[in-house]
Amino acid sequence: MTDLATVAWPPAPIGTERLVLREPEARDRAAFIELLASPEVHTYLGGPRPRDELERKLPEVPERWPGSFVVELDGAMIGQILLRRAPERHRPAAAGKADLGYLFLPRAWGFGYAAEACAAALDWFDSVLPGEPVVLATQTANVGSMRLAAKLGFTEVERFRAWDADQWLGLRAPITPSD
Repeated sequence: MTDLATVAWPPAPIGTERLVLREPEARDRAAFIELLASPEVHTYLGGPRPRDELERKLPEVPERWPGSFVVELDGAMIGQILLRRAPERHRPAAAGKADLGYLFLPRAWGFGYAAEACAAALDWFDSVLPGEPVVLATQTANVGSMRLAAKLGFTEVERFRAWDADQWLGLRAPITPSD
């Protein structure tokens, strides 16, 4: 299994019809703090982090590692896409597979940006690690995330209970060069 850490990083910015996916930069720090401190964003993620703690501890250039994309609209960060290996402690069906995560500022909700950005990130992933499956986990109560998972081609592998909530794990079958 190839690791994301072995992929040439950062890639050239990825443009979609409306968005740019790129490596995080220092100018994104305030948007990262807003994203991580947002109660709305973290409704299904265990709650927001304290803003004062983020101000103190967040590095000048946040989340700079292979698989972490800033989603930019009109020159401003509106969200983040994460592709990383699911930890071994994760669900057995997910362990070791690439795990798709995403966070968007509430003002960017409802415009299809998450679907557009995630599809572009998955296309990039398929080009650098062809044949690798991707998993996505979300709370079943997160209707928007469940809808996005289906739109992106994830199918249910299992449901389970964790963090005092019902969870859903989906798998996106690997895309091979012949597909």
